[in-house]
Amino acid sequence: MKKALILVACVAIAFIIAAQFVTIFVIQPIGAIPEGRTIIVSRLTKLHFIDSADAICEREMGGVSLLCRGMVAGRVASEAKIIARLPYSSMLYDISTGGKSYDR
Repeated sequence: MKKALILVACVAIAFIIAAQFVTIFVIQPIGAIPEGRTIIVSRLTKLHFIDSADAICEREMGGVSLLCRGMVAGRVASEAKIIARLPYSSMLYDISTGGKSYDR
């Protein structure tokens, strides 16, 4: 029992530390990337732990446009280090946007 508690505590601490340094960035399926993508990247300024281009556009610009999506995705691709590429997750996308969905 004591070993299990220590293991759970260590995993929780590792998760908290990792959350400070990485972002789960979700790219909604659009014309250029029809299957969508979820990537784990090094944390940039103003990125949340779970984030997307649409969520950033909504926070920073008050709305989502194709131009804004492209600019955000380009910034993340050029400035952040990609740690892992994963399939698209609609659940993570919904978390990043607070349950809102935007036209593709």
